[in-house]
Amino acid sequence: MDDKMIKVTDTAKAHVAQLRTTEGYDESYGLRVSVEGGGCSGLMYKLDFDKEEKAGDHVIEDNGVKIFVNMKSLLYLVGTELDYTGGLKGQGFFFNNPNASRTCACGESFAV
Repeated sequence: MDDKMIKVTDTAKAHVAQLRTTEGYDESYGLRVSVEGGGCSGLMYKLDFDKEEKAGDHVIEDNGVKIFVNMKSLLYLVGTELDYTGGLKGQGFFFNNPNASRTCACGESFAV
C-alpha cells in the first residue's frame, strides 16, 4: 500500500504539534485515526494520540506526522486529507474524504 494514503496539511501538522505539547505528549506520539459507526450520516471520524502500533495497523507518515490506522478504517480513508480550520464557521480538524458520498453539516460524520 502507498504510504501517502492519508495526507496532512501544513495547518493540521502545526495544530497536531501544538495539541501534543498542550496535552503533555512527547514527539514519539502520532495520531490514531479511525472510523466508527455513529453520527448523523452513519460513520464518524475519531482522532486520538498514540505511540504504539497495534496488530492490524497500517502506519503512515505524511508531512512529519505519524498516523496509525487499522485496516478497516483505512478502507474508508484512502485518499483523505486531514486539515484544520480556525474560521468563524467552526474550528477544528476536518477530513477532505473523496470516498464520502455525503457528510453532515458539522463535518464529523459521513456516509459512503
